[in-house]
Amino acid sequence: MSTVTVVEQTVSARIVASAPRAEPVRAVLRYETHDPYAVRMAFPADATLEGTDLAWAFARELLATGMDRPAGDGDVRIRPYGYDRTVVEFHAPEGVAVVHVLTSEIRRFLARVERLVPAGAESRHLDLDENLAELLRDAL
Repeated sequence: MSTVTVVEQTVSARIVASAPRAEPVRAVLRYETHDPYAVRMAFPADATLEGTDLAWAFARELLATGMDRPAGDGDVRIRPYGYDRTVVEFHAPEGVAVVHVLTSEIRRFLARVERLVPAGAESRHLDLDENLAELLRDAL
């Protein structure tokens, strides 16, 4: 079993609602070496409609690309907004959540991730034996 290393960073986010103001919330960006292609963005219960903690997983590359130009055409879409913010849109059957995050905070997070697992080296952190064993357990 491989050792899992985690990079976690709290970011100041603003959830944009239909009202003219954006509600501030503390979100957490998380990266784990056992899932080297993904990042997660988690929100506390008081920031969600369901009143429960919520986390979205999406491609690390999507987050990196979306800071500089629009990226994504699925459930998660990311684009620059102004000179200092990045917009992350989460699309679900219930609706769309639009979140603004300071681009500098995302860049700082991704720099820490890059030091841990450089872009292009993700496959070296996959544990194929463990992944296969997990798939076989799930199939039973």
